[in-house]
Amino acid sequence: MLKDSTMWYTSWFDTPYYHILYKDRDHCDAKEFMDNITNYLSLENGEKILDLACGKGRHSMYLNTLGFDVTGADLSKNSISYASEFENKTLRFKVHDMCKPYPGKFSAIFNLFTSFGYFDKEEDNLSTIKAIKSSLNEKGFGVIDFMNTTMVLKNLVPQEVKEIDGITFNIKRFYQDGHIYKEIKFRDNNEDFLYTERVKNITLQDFEDYFAKAGVDLLDVFGNYQLQKFNKNTSPRLILIFK
Repeated sequence: MLKDSTMWYTSWFDTPYYHILYKDRDHCDAKEFMDNITNYLSLENGEKILDLACGKGRHSMYLNTLGFDVTGADLSKNSISYASEFENKTLRFKVHDMCKPYPGKFSAIFNLFTSFGYFDKEEDNLSTIKAIKSSLNEKGFGVIDFMNTTMVLKNLVPQEVKEIDGITFNIKRFYQDGHIYKEIKFRDNNEDFLYTERVKNITLQDFEDYFAKAGVDLLDVFGNYQLQKFNKNTSPRLILIFK
């Protein structure tokens, strides 16, 4: 039987297959970005950071080794269950819907690696930014690390096949109705699976509109993990610093 998901992020992220497909993500990039962004924000030892949509907690765990008090929050129960095995006095993980404010106040709230723009309802994008703002302390900063959709669309690979751990993932990418789609088909244990990732094509202008509606001040925009200035035609990332 072919398995599919409409609210894809509620089920796809909870499967072991998601983590198999993306297990080779560059941890060096992640560490470099965390080093750069915490230095840029002048965060001090012991300050509280919320890693929003933390997945299995790779950013949270590294931030904790830098001396920060870190909370990782994610909608995926399986990811949080895994990450919770690494908890300590200054590192904790909770299941949480990022459309809603997280209890407490933080010096920084990070939403990393394109963990935005998934929602079925457009208003949830604005609700998430409002929720981030409400959980920042007086000097706190929000950081959204999104893809540069201009570059993604320009370099979209329509079809790709990846074989990982004996599973053949057939991947199809396309743009439709203002969203970037990735269809992932594979077979395992004599069962066929289909998952469809869908991310809204959100530009810098769109984020500026969200921020204006949420009463948020955009402070800076970077285009990569080395924190070089954003260029919509050449930058791989769209990294927004706000408060």
